[in-house]
This record gives sequence, C-alpha cells and structure tokens, in this order.
Amino acid sequence: MNKNKMRILIVGSGAREHAIAKALQRSPQNPIIYCCATTHNPGIQQLTEGYWVGDICAVDDVVSIAHEWQVDMAIIGPEAPLEQGLADALWDRSIPTIGPKKRLAQIETSKAFARNLLKKYHTTGSPEYRVFNDLTDIQSFLQHLGDNHYVIKADGLMGGKGVKVAGDHLHSLREAYQYCQELHEQGHTFVIEEKLVGQEFSLLCFCDGNQLIPMPIVQDHKRAFVGDEGPNTGGMGSYSDANHRLPFLTDKDIETARNINEAIITALTAEYRERYVGILYGSFIATKKGVQLIEFNARFGDPEALNILSILESDFVEICEAMITGTLAHSKVRFANLATVCKYAVPEGYPYDPVKNALIDIRGVRNQDQLYLGAVNLVNGNLFATGSRTAAVVGVAPTIQEAEAIAEQEIQRLSGPLFHREDIGTSELINSRIVEMQELRQEPYSRF
Repeated sequence: MNKNKMRILIVGSGAREHAIAKALQRSPQNPIIYCCATTHNPGIQQLTEGYWVGDICAVDDVVSIAHEWQVDMAIIGPEAPLEQGLADALWDRSIPTIGPKKRLAQIETSKAFARNLLKKYHTTGSPEYRVFNDLTDIQSFLQHLGDNHYVIKADGLMGGKGVKVAGDHLHSLREAYQYCQELHEQGHTFVIEEKLVGQEFSLLCFCDGNQLIPMPIVQDHKRAFVGDEGPNTGGMGSYSDANHRLPFLTDKDIETARNINEAIITALTAEYRERYVGILYGSFIATKKGVQLIEFNARFGDPEALNILSILESDFVEICEAMITGTLAHSKVRFANLATVCKYAVPEGYPYDPVKNALIDIRGVRNQDQLYLGAVNLVNGNLFATGSRTAAVVGVAPTIQEAEAIAEQEIQRLSGPLFHREDIGTSELINSRIVEMQELRQEPYSRF
C-alpha cells in the first residue's frame, strides 16, 4: 500500500456511499477520497478531492478516471457495477477493490446461482425451491407448495421489483402463473420457492476471502407505511441494539446465520479458487423451523450500512486494507455498544409514483454528522429529491428507545414534500415482532 496518504475511490453516490465516505473521513490515516457518482450528492462531494458524475456501470470510464486519479483502492457501493465486472477491471489495473469480482458477485446477481450453490455444497437454511427456464411444471410446483405459500423471484438484478410474494402481490395460482409467463416472455429465468414466515434480519460480514468478521445485526423495514403496510421499498429504515443483536433472536439463530455466511464463502472459494474480498450480506428470516436464508447481497446494505458504520470505532481504512491483503482479524474490528435507529425520508408518492425533482431543505437537521443524503441532486446551489429514498438520519444512543427519539426528532427537521415511517424503532413495533416470534415458537410472552 502507498505509504503516503491513501487515495480511495468510492463508486456510487447514495446514502450508503455517504456513510462509507464519512467512515473513511474518520480514519486517523486521513485518506484522500474520490467518488464516481450518478448525481451531485453534496454530502459526499464536500468530502472528496475529485468527483465525477456519469454512468458508474460504464466500466472503462470508471477505470480510466480511477487511473487518472492514481487511486490506491476502490470501494464499490451498489450491486450493478459488480454485475458489470467493475471489480475485475479495477484489479486488472492494479487497483485493489472492496467488492467481489463478477463471478463471485453472482451470489447476489443470480438468485438461482446462489440457491444452487448452497444445494451443491449441502448447506442448510434454504427453503424448498426450483429454478425454471420455461413454463413446464410450474403449475404443479405451485400447487405442491400450496395457496399463499410461494414466492416468485426473477433471476438477475431487477431493482428490487422482481420478487412477488403470495398473499401480498399474488392472490391466486392464476396470478402466479401469469407472472411467470411475463418473466418468461421477458427472457428471464426465475425461481419459485417456499414462502417463509417469521422475522427478517441482516447479518453483514467483512471478508478477506478466508476470514469473516460479523457486524452488528440489523433489522430493515421494507414496507412503505406505518404498521408494515403498503408496498415493498428499498428500505424505509432500520435499527440495531446496543448488544449488536436483536430482541427476538436466540443464540442459535445467530450461530446459524453466521454458519450460512461462512458456508457460501467456502463454496465460492471451492468453485472458483478466488478470494471474495468485500462485504458479504446475508438476508435471513427467523422462522418456526429455525433460521432460513432469504438471499445474499455482495455489498453493504442500504440502510443497514448507516446503522453499522455509525458505530464503527475501528479505523475503516485499516479494515479495508486487511480485507485486500488477507490479514483480517477480530482485533481490527470494533463497534461501540450503542443502539442505532435509522429513518428514511422519501418523496410523496414513493415508491410507485414519487414526486420528482422537488426542492428540499436539510439545514434544519441539528446533527449533520448523522444525516446521510441519498437520491438527491445539487443544481445551482439548490438541493432536489430525484424520486427515490431522499435522505436518512441515524439516532445513536445507549438504548433503542433513546435512539428512536433522536431519529424521529431529526427526520422531522427535513423540509419538502417528503414522508417517513414514524414507527421504526419504537417499542410498540419491536414488541409486536417479539410476540410474533414467541407465538411461532410457542414460547411464553415477554416484553421488550
């Protein structure tokens, strides 16, 4: 590594990348930060020495600008550049990269690949599933799983819009078959799998190809409206507890999730003889039968990264160096024993018909250190919401209740045609989830 100030490139310009930039800025190594972005995000831009706006999936362009800036390391935020092989191209130009190469990133970019790989290496935690390339035997498999007991997932990246769940999006076997027909006509392979009932959670790990170091466990909230109502979104907010776990999880749940994360890295290494360097994000669900895998992601989650990086006490630059050099160790990774609650403000009408290019004002937020800008664009000194998740705030405190109160106060200080979920991190919502798990497990009730 460069013994002078390290020059680090961030690819992506959302709230996740804003959190990455802030974590890098806190490093005692004081790195020089650059960004390849899709919009002018002033939160990131003010932390950078160089800021390029363009198509971050245009691999040659990104590699060219990275070479021009003479960066020592790159961190890829979103999944789409990973699918395009950006990590491969950067490594080829001797730029070490946090983010797996294209073949390894298939654990996220192909749901069929991930399921089949776990099956091949006899890993537990996968629901019953089948991969379909055509319409043969679809109806019989749907009937086998039963009414309201299936999920249909398009293979490949679909911007969060390729998954439909029985009872939520599909209300009959006929509708399910029609959705399969649509996917087939669009040329997609797809997966039909057993619907899982329980509480979801995210377990992210730093990975150097051999060693996995777990991060605090987070619960995201996908539904748009209070009370887990409305359509799925990219994530309206999330929380983590001061003990880095969640109130409804058991020791066995956590152990199972960690084992599944470790199993996929072992399987990928055996399959491709390459190191997985970067973030492994397992999306799990605690069910009556135990923990099951929903899917893998090959990068930091958004909003989970905001919770996790807000309480990272270790030098993030040193952790990235250790992932690249294969020297990752538990001693290098330390998180504060604090709870976090993240709440997103999104445009009115989100996710189906969001207001676009609306003027917003962030100056009312008192703790700007815990404000993360997402789908925004700065034009002539004015900040506009571009139509997706606009900005997030994170409350950090000794308890979830205190963190929630901070987040709620701060999110209300954003101005513009925005809304957020007031219930994320509240005792009422968390208790409802604890009770649901106790009922599934047939345990006596206890409150949070």
